[in-house]
Amino acid sequence: MESNRTKLIELLSNYSDRYISGERLSEQLGISRSAIWKHMNELKKDGYQIEAVRNKGYRIIGFPDELSASSIQWGLSTKWLGKNLIHRKSIDSTQFLGHDLAREDAPHGTVIIADHQTKGRGRLKRSWHSEDKHGLWFTVILRPTSLEPKDATQLTLVAAVALVEAFRQLGLEVKIKWPNDVFSRRLKLTGILTEMQAEQDQIEYILLGIGMNINQDQDQFPEDLREKVTSLKIETGKSYDLTQVFHEVAQRLEEKYDTFIEEGFEPIKKEWEQHAYRLNEWLTIKTKETFQAKFVGIQHDGALLIEDELGRQTALYSAEIYW
Repeated sequence: MESNRTKLIELLSNYSDRYISGERLSEQLGISRSAIWKHMNELKKDGYQIEAVRNKGYRIIGFPDELSASSIQWGLSTKWLGKNLIHRKSIDSTQFLGHDLAREDAPHGTVIIADHQTKGRGRLKRSWHSEDKHGLWFTVILRPTSLEPKDATQLTLVAAVALVEAFRQLGLEVKIKWPNDVFSRRLKLTGILTEMQAEQDQIEYILLGIGMNINQDQDQFPEDLREKVTSLKIETGKSYDLTQVFHEVAQRLEEKYDTFIEEGFEPIKKEWEQHAYRLNEWLTIKTKETFQAKFVGIQHDGALLIEDELGRQTALYSAEIYW
């Protein structure tokens, strides 16, 4: 259920080009005008720029450019994800701190989020550009008790499906590139990094790291990335409240994770394939060698399923895909 804060921000955002009266806000939210005034003051403390004019009402003219633990948790409607939340203005990597906290028994659903990472990480030890406060860079600590270590990689695909739904709610249709990227057009929008600590057949913890480009302009990316990446703002032409975006993502992540744990991977697999980038097309695949193959889906365990020119299918667990 949406909080009054979230609904208030949404209403103000919808009326960004004109004023909305305190009376109308009161009617829409079912709370008193005095409560509206208090909410407005709290929003201003968190960096929202709100203009109030007598006999006209309120108008939002700017969003906070920084996150805070209090603003993130105020209005977060998840049941367990993010209830324990650590915010850092600057950090080497949320994954590094995630490992430290997980080893110190941080609870399931703990979130580490940062405005700025100096050593942001991606798949295959690649760096992830996250040196500004215009995106979301965070790690979730997960402690699944019923999941076997061999199935942990499926969580990357679970997260990708959750992100597709979140972006749709934010006004953008996106696609998933196997195994860990979310694309708009041919440009990377979001990356996912899953790391695990396990003993024999028992998972100790899993770190789900997510980097999302939200409010960057093209010239804010390093020159060598400008033809490879994009942001939500570039794709839609709108700026976004990072806290609201995180709330949307957290809600979808929690829902998809719970579905995965309760019902298994099959329902996630179906959704993933509906949003797969270039499904049933011929791609360049690189393993130990480079070759052409048709991308036909994913297996029940999340492996990439390809087909050669004779119709023979092969499952790949590690590969690079080129368009």
